[in-house]
Amino acid sequence: MPEPTLVRGDITTQVVDAIVNAADTRMRGGGGVDGAIHAAGGPAVLADCIARFPDGLATGDAGWTTAGRLPARWVIHTVGPNYRAGQRDRSLLTSCYRRCLEVAGELGARSIAFPLISAGIFGWPTDDAVAAAVETLRATPSEVSDVRLVAFGADVHDLIAAALEH
Repeated sequence: MPEPTLVRGDITTQVVDAIVNAADTRMRGGGGVDGAIHAAGGPAVLADCIARFPDGLATGDAGWTTAGRLPARWVIHTVGPNYRAGQRDRSLLTSCYRRCLEVAGELGARSIAFPLISAGIFGWPTDDAVAAAVETLRATPSEVSDVRLVAFGADVHDLIAAALEH
């Protein structure tokens, strides 16, 4: 298992085999990371979501689509728990990271970039979202050799950096 690395920036610009999209269960695009990935990837991402996942995905699960115009080869969509809506089972959050690594392995991806899942509009407490990401990525066996956590803002970047030091 490689140690996750930290990048400050925009996940849609990461040159990796797969980027992770924090989606909702419908997988039809939305706000935050999901909206940014769909906008940057173009209509091919949504079309592939509709074709592959006509009924969406369950919370904690993951699946892949084309990356469209993104520099990545694939988008691995995962549905994080919506803390604001009462989904507070941490195992659903950690399942997102594990399932994404499993899907990446099935695809033969060697590099993957993750956002901080559920910490945005879904309202998962940021400190715990960071801890769940770092702990799970460190503990999950994977053939992926380059695992990145991409932080858009300085506050989240600093929290992830502190967690990675421990």
